[in-house]
Amino acid sequence: MSDPTASARTARRSGPGESGAGLATGPFRVDRDRIVASPFFARLAGVTQVVSPAGAGLLVHNRLTHSLQVAQVARAIAERVPDCDPDVVEAAALAHDLGHPPFGHLGEQVLDRLARGRLGLPDGFEGNAQSFRIVTTIDLHGPTGNGLDLTAAVRAAILKYPWTRRGHPDPHPSRAALPPRGGGPLPGEPDAGSAKFSCYETELDDLRSARAAFPDTGPWRQTVEAAVMDTADDIAYAIHDLEDFHRVGVLQQAGVAAELAGWRRHAGTSGPGSGLEALRRRLADKDGWAYHDDLFAAAVDRVRDELVDGLLGVAFDGSMAAERAVAEFSARWTARLAAGVVRDPDPPVRSGPVALAGAQWHEVAVLKFVHQRFVLGRADLASYQRGQGTVLTALVGALADWLADDDAPRLPPRLHDLAELARSQGAPLEQARGRAVIDYTASLTDGQAGALLDVLTGRNGRLWTDAAVL
Repeated sequence: MSDPTASARTARRSGPGESGAGLATGPFRVDRDRIVASPFFARLAGVTQVVSPAGAGLLVHNRLTHSLQVAQVARAIAERVPDCDPDVVEAAALAHDLGHPPFGHLGEQVLDRLARGRLGLPDGFEGNAQSFRIVTTIDLHGPTGNGLDLTAAVRAAILKYPWTRRGHPDPHPSRAALPPRGGGPLPGEPDAGSAKFSCYETELDDLRSARAAFPDTGPWRQTVEAAVMDTADDIAYAIHDLEDFHRVGVLQQAGVAAELAGWRRHAGTSGPGSGLEALRRRLADKDGWAYHDDLFAAAVDRVRDELVDGLLGVAFDGSMAAERAVAEFSARWTARLAAGVVRDPDPPVRSGPVALAGAQWHEVAVLKFVHQRFVLGRADLASYQRGQGTVLTALVGALADWLADDDAPRLPPRLHDLAELARSQGAPLEQARGRAVIDYTASLTDGQAGALLDVLTGRNGRLWTDAAVL
């Protein structure tokens, strides 16, 4: 007898066809191949992870290499988790960052502010929701003409935050006293809906159909495969960004050592160790279901021993020995964290059905803290990001003004098509234009965003070369 639930999970958005599958076998491998063949996937090579790839040569990860590493870690985890399909997990991991705009998380924040403020889009912009919009609506490389026609299982696994910004599901997580991770409101904007979400209202039918294949999964819960992908993303983020900034000489041993040692000696409210103590209190307050004093202290000790006294103890000089030290650090930590994954059939609201075990959960928190405080918190990076924000703000303004002009025959064809697509989804004219500007801008690489602004502001006059970015 056939399994109707299994059939629902392999059901595609528009039908059973598997054209374009190449040598792939099985519906989930077809999905993976469609994602990898997408131009939206290829563009990730030119999109910032933390700093722009153009400014650091081959030394730092971009969104493409990050996605490949998340897929590798996710598959390794999936192969040891019961009732988890590794092909679904791998496909979702490869797709999870398709919607990331130029300049990474900074670009995401700027586009959300502009979308809700200047362009009047209630949903704003969110990278996860943009990824879901690409695979279901914008990309044209599936056999049906809109989206990639992915199976329900892979679409559900991409939904890291399985809700819209405000309305779905009801009750909405943004109104909960204890919301799921990412589901709380934007800081300082209690009525703006969730800070993180994986679906715009325009793709809500796709979310519903994907989630319908998992009737036993609660409305705020990730599927098992989505939880594995999310955990793998955390692992890759915690390790590889530290690796990058050690290579380029930004992550200095002295500052990290002082913070970790300072917390051990005197966890006060100021001076070395105060930031780590603030993290400890925040974890204890928000995540009491996972936090434990002894495990936190052990995590600080392990990070100090292996990162501060180990990897950062010798400056990176580009030698084979230095590269070997980085590779060994990355491989050791990836294996340790990936091995520390547990299945929880009834997880707390801020966790998922697959999550890191206690020791590894605390270690990831401390590694992320080091990255946040000693890389993202640097003043020189802040000035660099302000410049990137200025580029995106000016670019969105220029494109919005052009769409509002009576110059439709000479619009960039893709911008025109995106406006028509938004209109076909029922958006009023002004909101359709706004969504088209956001879709268009979010599909650029870092380099294309800067080049296009130069063209639109007259700073570059090489018409037949640089104007081709349009």
